[in-house]
Amino acid sequence: MYQLYAASSNIGWAVYGPALGMVVLILLGVPIWVVLGLGTTVLLSTTDVMPLTLIGETLFSGVDSFSLIAVPLFILTGDVVVTTRMSEKLLGLAEAALGWIRSGLGTSTVLGCGFFACISGSDAADAAALGRITVPHLVAKGYPLPYACALVASGATTGILIPPSISYIIIGLTLGISASTLFLAAAIPGALVLLTIILTNVAVNRSRGYEKSAGRFSAPAFGRAFWAARYALLVPFIILGGIYSGIFTPTESASVAVLTAIAVGFGTRQLKLSDFPRMMERSAEVNGVIAPIIGIALLLAQALAALDVPQAFVNGITAATDSAPLVILLMLAVFLIAGCVMETTPNIVILAPLMLPLASEIGMDPIHFCIFMVTALGVGFITPPLGLNLFVLSGLTGEPVLKIAARAVPFVLSMLVIVVILAFVPWLSLWAL
Repeated sequence: MYQLYAASSNIGWAVYGPALGMVVLILLGVPIWVVLGLGTTVLLSTTDVMPLTLIGETLFSGVDSFSLIAVPLFILTGDVVVTTRMSEKLLGLAEAALGWIRSGLGTSTVLGCGFFACISGSDAADAAALGRITVPHLVAKGYPLPYACALVASGATTGILIPPSISYIIIGLTLGISASTLFLAAAIPGALVLLTIILTNVAVNRSRGYEKSAGRFSAPAFGRAFWAARYALLVPFIILGGIYSGIFTPTESASVAVLTAIAVGFGTRQLKLSDFPRMMERSAEVNGVIAPIIGIALLLAQALAALDVPQAFVNGITAATDSAPLVILLMLAVFLIAGCVMETTPNIVILAPLMLPLASEIGMDPIHFCIFMVTALGVGFITPPLGLNLFVLSGLTGEPVLKIAARAVPFVLSMLVIVVILAFVPWLSLWAL
């Protein structure tokens, strides 16, 4: 343990002080981009690792990336799909496919979250869009309101786990890894999380008797639902098909997808020119939160790298233990704690460059590391005190956040099981390489 302290002590309070200050500000509820901006400014002032005059230039260059154009485009695509009611068609298809089994409405709700995740790339958008539609129906079927909210919030975590995911775009940009490669690698892990949430709901439903309806699969009803959802299915088919086939980059795929969604909206007369100002405003609001965080967090990451903080961290951990399983569990603990108190974007930009050298030290492939990290951070969307999806559903229904969080515990535990499996079974992330 002495070596751990010795390796870290070279950093000094010039780094520890701003770090502790940022933790305090986060706990006080200060907006994350303000926290990162103040902390980075103090760090640069106390260490002189970079001239303060470079802040503006570095912030601009941090967000001046072709890959990041995909972020607002995917957000806008999801908004168009909601406005044109294509999201309801996807839910109708999911219910026709699985609604006939016991606990079928809950299962089809989670499957609908997975469908929408293939379009929006955002968990909060997933939770907001589907929560409005599904929660009243779940309650009518016999689910308690807090549990219905927890189910939708948990299913919506797939928004960042199933490609195309904004989080994979950001971690790919941060670490210099192709987003297309990460999308392909995330296919099995994302599907595993989706399946686990479905099975957890089935188990809880069977033990509590929330939903007792059961019937028979109807091929004609499924055919009608599939036909009604044909245009909605076209959007994820273009996004994922174009990326996986190599025809489009993620950014190009997002561009084609949003144009396709708009064309379908006009063709089905579900979209009007008067809808555009509000759609653009909503998409700009979401992107306006993400972009400043990325720019400032990248600046902070560069400053930490110049101070050799990642290497000092690696030296300290490896001096304390040379056990790869213990290191993996340590990284998991860091990701889970960070996901509970901070949003995914700053966590990725700050922690990914810090943790990747440690992962490489124990032989973990960078792509495996990315899948492990994003999936672990995804658990934070349904765990207090941040729990973004919990707050989204609370805002939609008026149900207290802690009541929803209590009902989300089975989903948190099941997701943790998948995260541990992904951490120790690299093939699940590297199958396509």
